[in-house]
Amino acid sequence: MKRIPFTKMHGCGNDYIYVDAMQHPIADPQACAIQWSDRHKGIGSDGLVLIDHSPVPEADYSMRIFNADGSEAMMCGNASRCIGKYLYEKALTGKTEIRLLTLSGIKILQLHVTGSKVESVTVDMGEPVLEDETQFVGRRGMDKGVFVSMGNPHYVIFTDDIDQVGETGRILENHPAFPQRCNIEFAQVMPDGRIRTRVWERGSGITQACGTGACATAVAACLTDRAGRTSSIVMDGGTLHIEWGSDNHVYMTGPAEFVFDGEIEHL
Repeated sequence: MKRIPFTKMHGCGNDYIYVDAMQHPIADPQACAIQWSDRHKGIGSDGLVLIDHSPVPEADYSMRIFNADGSEAMMCGNASRCIGKYLYEKALTGKTEIRLLTLSGIKILQLHVTGSKVESVTVDMGEPVLEDETQFVGRRGMDKGVFVSMGNPHYVIFTDDIDQVGETGRILENHPAFPQRCNIEFAQVMPDGRIRTRVWERGSGITQACGTGACATAVAACLTDRAGRTSSIVMDGGTLHIEWGSDNHVYMTGPAEFVFDGEIEHL
């Protein structure tokens, strides 16, 4: 039995357990994600994130992310911001621009630093991919959805009933139209133009925020003429600012916060 140091961090309430796999490799991250993410018997989180060396010279570091159910995710915008803060504030890098390798490709993190602290991070999330998926029609005034891939699949539904996230999100995640399962967003444009969004993440259920989900929501809002190229996405845990640039890349800016450091026993 050995003890693994970890750091609990969150981006807008989307919380993960972070392990420096460069120093502490994890043999079975799927099992650890399930055990450690349990909010009653473990540390409690939306999943496990491993920070490691990059196997390719084009990137500075790599990340792997495992949901609370042990499934491996392609990418997480909130987690990537936290990685930027982790690397900089733990003095593992002095760079304020970090190239992070994910299963969705290399993401560029731009750290906004005041003194020795990372106040916020902007992530170049790449180009959205639009696909023609089955259009669901809701039972309570739910509009047709918009499918947007941000390196992982999202189905964005504009509705006056965003609180159906638990009931309907669970069903749609596993709908046959999505053979790899899907993240589901329920969004409503507020009178001030901000977009209130709740998210059901595949493998984790309802989460406080989802970076790729916020990006997908902003793209869907622009495509359906509900918003322009810049949006503020208000999620349960906080607000993310999204810009769909003229280069077709989506840029996400938001906070990242430390919660606590600890150690956990690991076989």
